Amino acid sequence: MIFKRKLYDKMLEWKQQWSGQYALLIKGARRIGKSTLVEEFAKKEYKSYILIDFSKKNKKIASLFDDISDLDFFFLQLQQETGVVLHNRQSVIVFDEVQDFPPARQAIKHLVKDGRYDYIETGSLISIRRNVQNILIPSEEMKMDLHPLDFEEFLWAIGQENGLTTLKQFYEKKLPLAAAHRKTMRDLRLYMLVGGMPQAVDAYIKYNNMQAVDKVKRQIIQLYDDDFMKLDSSGRASLMFKNIPSQLNSNASRYKIKTAIDTRRTDNVDLIVSEMRESMVVNLSYHITDPNVGLGMHKLMDAYKMFMVDTGLFVTLAFWDKSFAENIIYHKLLSDKLEANLGYVYENLVAQMLTAAGNELFYYTFPTETGNKNYEIDFLLSRGKKIVPLEVKSSGYKSHKSLDAFCEKYSSRIGDRILLYTKDYQKDGQTICQPIYFTPFL
Repeated sequence: MIFKRKLYDKMLEWKQQWSGQYALLIKGARRIGKSTLVEEFAKKEYKSYILIDFSKKNKKIASLFDDISDLDFFFLQLQQETGVVLHNRQSVIVFDEVQDFPPARQAIKHLVKDGRYDYIETGSLISIRRNVQNILIPSEEMKMDLHPLDFEEFLWAIGQENGLTTLKQFYEKKLPLAAAHRKTMRDLRLYMLVGGMPQAVDAYIKYNNMQAVDKVKRQIIQLYDDDFMKLDSSGRASLMFKNIPSQLNSNASRYKIKTAIDTRRTDNVDLIVSEMRESMVVNLSYHITDPNVGLGMHKLMDAYKMFMVDTGLFVTLAFWDKSFAENIIYHKLLSDKLEANLGYVYENLVAQMLTAAGNELFYYTFPTETGNKNYEIDFLLSRGKKIVPLEVKSSGYKSHKSLDAFCEKYSSRIGDRILLYTKDYQKDGQTICQPIYFTPFL
């Protein structure tokens, strides 16, 4: 099934304004829907297209890149091999999974300069060392990230064409949804369980069965785990990936690598983490040293939290060693009885929503008055000349001690102070209590 994706409009903007100067590079985790989206775009927006899937290792096609000094001959051979007629400024050539054949990416510089056709590349792990070490990376690329279906795209997929349009109006007017809140939270909990991976959403629509959805998600997680084993044969990347739920559940102020990888060595872990982030399977939130505008200037590269790119996958990974029937999150979320000790599921959701909306992730901790514990601000946003602290609650409970202490300590820097929780919109003194489904609008 082909789903409506927001990135399509940005791709149209590239075609109309920039395609003569830049190739379009769509990055994203595997199974995120890159190839499907790009081929649909090529079919609808061009007179003809050629799609070269470099994961299929076509030796004849690969050999064409041995010498691109004569582009007339190159295009003649390409049309001959594919049986597709190319039309000047009306055709696009797609390099799918371009990370599997770096010479094609290097050729982009000359192909774009030639100007006859448009070019779209797709890939995952595009920038890791092994995929770029022997090529000159072209500057003629416009990069766009494709994420899992966000909440609104999920609603479109299940037939709610209005998406979040009405919700945004309530957000802007600072009004509670009242009677509509319960249904919206039910939709959000469904989204958390299914997730935004296209294959999982497709399985839900086809079968209306969470066990079928969970089976698809397990296959995707296994694929990612296999990829991490290829990235790091010592198994450290795989262990760090599998330990994401337990690390978040521990309420530690950062990801504790030694706990995750047990007795394995910790050398080159920074490189492993960098490549895990490049895979776009995980989202990293960095601890900052000074909560002020320009948050990126104050982040600690070795102090971070690690989230799953997709909360649906997170739910499955959290109970990886259990059968579907034993995964209590499905039952608890569907019945709206998720205990506080499973609140990290909501934290992962907020991280996913903020990332999909184009935000970098940052958090902040500071000691309590006694010094025995830490206050923690789950997420920090920079808006204009102010910062916006966010605290996430998995229930309707309005306690926000960390938020209060933070806003007292840094009062001159604070814009809005927001508690994200599962109840309807309201204000509690200076704190804005917002339902989690408002997160994309922040």
